[in-house]
Amino acid sequence: MTNSEQKAPGVGLLTVLLGAVAAGPILLYGLSATSDSIIAELGISEAQFGLLATACFGCAAVGNATLGRLADRHSDLSLMAFIFVLSALALLLVVVPAGFGMLLLAASLAGIAQSFPNGVTNRILLERVPTAKRIGWVGVKQSGVQVSQLVASLAFPVLAIGIGWRGAALAVAIIPLLLLVMTWQALRTTPLLPMANPVGGTTAEADAPDTNATTDSGDATVPAEATDRSPTRPARHPGMVWALAAFGLLNGVGVQATNVYMPLFAVRELDFSLVLGGTTAALAGVVGVIGRVSWARRMAKGASGLHLLLILALIALLGAGLFLTAGTFRWSVLLWIAVALHGISALGVSVVLMSALMRVIPASSMVSASGIVTAGMFFGFALGPVGMGLLVSSVGGFPLGWIAVGITYLLCTLLALVLIRANSRRRQ
Repeated sequence: MTNSEQKAPGVGLLTVLLGAVAAGPILLYGLSATSDSIIAELGISEAQFGLLATACFGCAAVGNATLGRLADRHSDLSLMAFIFVLSALALLLVVVPAGFGMLLLAASLAGIAQSFPNGVTNRILLERVPTAKRIGWVGVKQSGVQVSQLVASLAFPVLAIGIGWRGAALAVAIIPLLLLVMTWQALRTTPLLPMANPVGGTTAEADAPDTNATTDSGDATVPAEATDRSPTRPARHPGMVWALAAFGLLNGVGVQATNVYMPLFAVRELDFSLVLGGTTAALAGVVGVIGRVSWARRMAKGASGLHLLLILALIALLGAGLFLTAGTFRWSVLLWIAVALHGISALGVSVVLMSALMRVIPASSMVSASGIVTAGMFFGFALGPVGMGLLVSSVGGFPLGWIAVGITYLLCTLLALVLIRANSRRRQ
């Protein structure tokens, strides 16, 4: 490729990074948007329908936890192609009229497609995007989940009116395939940075960083073992990676417990209509996009990731309290405030987690490190709806459910405080 064909990273590359994060979740959001039709046509129960989310998030969690090291040894293009092809295949399987079992398989494949996006997109940012743009781009690309939610929630119901929910899935399958073509073009024309260390390559600077240097925000120290590039003896990840995974797990429980049952709570406890109840989830998605971009900008300006996680946990804890209060006193105004707090806080955690990772992990092991943290989040996603459903079905009802959500955010708060204290001691 000639130098004239190469260009600085621009909108095309940012679009495919966002698309990689958005491609996997679009199936589940689309099925949720047309759940009434699916349940009626297949003759399944609401509990069975919920298994689709469990299968999706469960496969995503296992994939992130087990496939990261393998992914570290594959190219950006091969991993991005895997994401988009598997996402398209999952949507195409929905078209096959083979009953609920086929939907479970499709949801599982969509979950596996979510095993690599955070890792490979983080690595692409490290290798191809200048430092000045990098953290800001994290906020945009991590908003892919909320963008997916908005697109699927609008496209699936509208398309289903004319061609049914299976036809809607067929039409939407074109999106990941178009993103695959865009990815090939974007990666072909966007060069590696001069100091980048791509998969399979080495540079003296990348292999021998200053092991005593701390990150911009003082979140953690880059360990010497994190730079070991030996393919036969994988580097051990620093403790911060596992701590961020634990935070993601706890936050993930609260996130999906709230996302899945928020509309139902509005309808049952506050007498909202079905449309207005669904609007609560849409508002959370919109605020979530704004929040992720805003928190990424804070990180780009040098804010400490650990301190931001503490702030997010406290805001989410306040939101859980308002959900509980809104149901107790039947105040709809408090519900809308709680929804906004949920969107700006709990839905913004992933961008801070990924940005913090990029400060302590080299490109050579970014996919596996991101996979560990993302696996923590997805395990939380899988546990949250199940636990909330059991609590809501019990005599404690929604009040007990919101108390449990609040406890998860309280644990997030305590974990952030412990990490901040440990980091302060390490820097002394």
